[in-house]
Amino acid sequence: MEIAAIQFEVNDSDSRAKRFEKVESIFCEIGCQSAKPDLILLPETWGCGYFDFDNYRKYAEPLAGETYEFIAAWAKKLDTFILGGSFIEADGNDLFNTSILINKQGELIAHYRKIHLFGYQSREPQLIKRGSAPVVIETELGVIGLSTCYDLRFPEQYREMIDLGAEVFLVVSAWPINRIAHWRLFNQARALENQSWLVSCNCCGNHRGWVYGGNSMTVSPMGEIVAEAGLEPCILRSSADVTLVDEYRQGYPALADRIK
Repeated sequence: MEIAAIQFEVNDSDSRAKRFEKVESIFCEIGCQSAKPDLILLPETWGCGYFDFDNYRKYAEPLAGETYEFIAAWAKKLDTFILGGSFIEADGNDLFNTSILINKQGELIAHYRKIHLFGYQSREPQLIKRGSAPVVIETELGVIGLSTCYDLRFPEQYREMIDLGAEVFLVVSAWPINRIAHWRLFNQARALENQSWLVSCNCCGNHRGWVYGGNSMTVSPMGEIVAEAGLEPCILRSSADVTLVDEYRQGYPALADRIK
């Protein structure tokens, strides 16, 4: 599986429309490359910016709204799966931090509502309703489990996804730089302890007094970082051989020794 994680810059100076234009330009760049990825990722709440809490209601949209339509068109054009980051989903009076996975035909095949809401110096729990269950989906790329940012601190969620068959964890995030050491640790730990691939896509930039930490990465089932970005916006390319998951789990059967 060839992967392109778009480490996207979210700044105060950019409007929502400008951010969509930037993503379109990045998709065009990917489309002009000879080697097309099988999977593209965008980060958490890239369209509005995680810390723009005052405008969550303004930017909220239905599940099959503007973000979905935009991403779906590009998934078909690029003939690739796209994890469209997350956006503020409006469902009746409730708001959710929702990520969407779209296949090559532009179909919405999975959506995940963030379960663990971040309350430290954040208004997310006051504005957002948490999701109720982990999401795992079988695809031609492998069995994929979806998660968002703060979820990384809760290993039990990833164990639940393993029990649902997950081989690859995809993480969208808006993780700040002041806790980037934790980010790197959790990315490796969640992959290693579950003997699974993990691909994360984080924001970078300066937004509402916060600096995002970048360092998007791909981690192998052995806990090895096989690709990692720095602090600047970029397209992080990497490869993940999903057959290694079963091979490693059989060769070193730690998961089989779990006491449930």
